Amino acid sequence: MLFPVYWILNVSLTQTQDLRRTPPSLLPLAPTFEGYEAVLDQQLQALGVSLLVGLGTVVLTVVVAAPAGWALAKMRPRGAGALSFALLVAQMIPAVVMAMGFYSIYVRLGLLNEVWGLVVADSTIAVPFAVLLFTAFMSGIPDELLDAARVDGASTWRIFVAVVLPLSRNSVITVSLFAFLWAWSDFVFASTLNRQGDLVPITLSLFAYIGNNTTQWNAVMATAVVASVPAAVLLVLAQRYVAAGVTAGAVKD
Repeated sequence: MLFPVYWILNVSLTQTQDLRRTPPSLLPLAPTFEGYEAVLDQQLQALGVSLLVGLGTVVLTVVVAAPAGWALAKMRPRGAGALSFALLVAQMIPAVVMAMGFYSIYVRLGLLNEVWGLVVADSTIAVPFAVLLFTAFMSGIPDELLDAARVDGASTWRIFVAVVLPLSRNSVITVSLFAFLWAWSDFVFASTLNRQGDLVPITLSLFAYIGNNTTQWNAVMATAVVASVPAAVLLVLAQRYVAAGVTAGAVKD
């Protein structure tokens, strides 16, 4: 399972003249960092765009999904069950189908080839999952705790901000992590909605490297290594919160 990762590292450190050797070298006997130098020269802007899209997707997803999950969990509006089912079904729609719909809408709204258009599109993938996760977690918050806050004079919005959100820390971190990873690794929306933009994410910039006459395979692999670092770091830092967030609502007292 880890062989592709090892091979990416191996090729990223291999000199250009050794890339087409037969048989290929299993180790970079004369390692070079020319691929990583190419990343610093050519891909920093794309990495910055991906970071901007990822953080924007996280903020938009949490802002939309947390209140929605709170409402479904505690206010229990009419049709909450049907809405939850619709969110579940929405997760099964292929991204390429949604991309076609976004394309026709963005042409009219002027959001095509805009970074913020990509943020909105990526958020639509994360929001259904986030709402369901927030709903499951917030359902476990004791009603007595919320009633005590109301007795103290707190409004509904104050209860949500001062009580519910701090208690939902694990779910917020889990949602933020998955939203960032989806946006960071997105290719379908990027290639459909932002192909001609001045600012393109790293997935699209990396794809532009690949062609029939590609010779800089060490630069391609070095870009893949660098692009995977933020995701790996986030997974390591947030793994204990994610474990608690994903199992939220799984057990009822």
